[in-house]
Amino acid sequence: MNKRPTIKDIAELAGVSPMAVSMALKGHPRIGRATRERIEEIAEKIRYRPNHIARSLKSRKSGTLGVVITNIMNPFYPELANGIEDKAMERGYSIVLCSTRYDSSREGYLIDSLRSKGVDGIIFTSVELKDRHIKPLVDDGFPFVLVNRRTRIKAIEKKIDYVVLDNVAGGYMAVDHLYRLGHRRIALVTGPLSVSTAAERTEGAEKALRDLGSAIDPRFIVECDFSWERAYKATLDLLAMPDAPTAIFAQNDYMAFGVREAVLAAGRRIPEDVALVGFDDIEAAAIRSVEITTINQKKYEMGALAVDILIEKIEGRSASARQIVLRPEIIIRSSCGWRLHNPGARPRPGT
Repeated sequence: MNKRPTIKDIAELAGVSPMAVSMALKGHPRIGRATRERIEEIAEKIRYRPNHIARSLKSRKSGTLGVVITNIMNPFYPELANGIEDKAMERGYSIVLCSTRYDSSREGYLIDSLRSKGVDGIIFTSVELKDRHIKPLVDDGFPFVLVNRRTRIKAIEKKIDYVVLDNVAGGYMAVDHLYRLGHRRIALVTGPLSVSTAAERTEGAEKALRDLGSAIDPRFIVECDFSWERAYKATLDLLAMPDAPTAIFAQNDYMAFGVREAVLAAGRRIPEDVALVGFDDIEAAAIRSVEITTINQKKYEMGALAVDILIEKIEGRSASARQIVLRPEIIIRSSCGWRLHNPGARPRPGT
């Protein structure tokens, strides 16, 4: 062929309609496996490639979603992005992944950049409680969804779609677990309290201490930025106190690894000297030599749900905001000391 192969060319060779070819190449379940494979084989043979520019001009859609995260170094985000990418591909979309690196001005630049490139909508995991970049998107009617974060801007918060974990319940669960193991000096290594995840996990932890009749020692609440390095330094400072904490709740697993390294560097043992609970349940937390007790987030599910919600908005099939809050679960491993108190027993999920 001298001209660029088209869907019509494939349809003629396969003996089907152009619509059937289009559906087959998008993996639509209505097209049988044998037909789909025949169409894919013909497409490959004649070197058919979709004309994304023409498709975009016709539909006024690019078939692309922007994804704005905070830090690609944090293993939580690649696991979340897997769910986003898989669901996006299933729905016929591709993604563009960007990182703010904890810089709110960079978030504004990324929004402008993604919109100028014609993305159909954006998934955010980076917003702050009073994020100034979100209201203009609401005012413009631009499709977006928040994942793992939400805002507290009264004028718009009920209009915003999000998929989050019940972080208050998760924070409560972590501290309640450590308290019931006998710890009374429990430190919180928090994320930045300007974001909902850290603020709500801290709220839950403090509520647990109040409900259990324990005083909240402000010296034991150390605000970090969800980074390994800051958590490491904060833990060394905590352990240098005369009445150092006997347990630490790190508000994500990335920080929990920093806490763990600092405890070991200080010559202490986990969990015999210092018990540790993290948050997120990243894959590395389950490594046999590490085994961090943590609060599970359904990362893959959160990402997939966000894509479905966003595409419904893009396609105009959702008028009201969808706000999904998932339940947390504690995953008990070695770092909290539960097994020291219950030798030979197997913890029940969620306890």
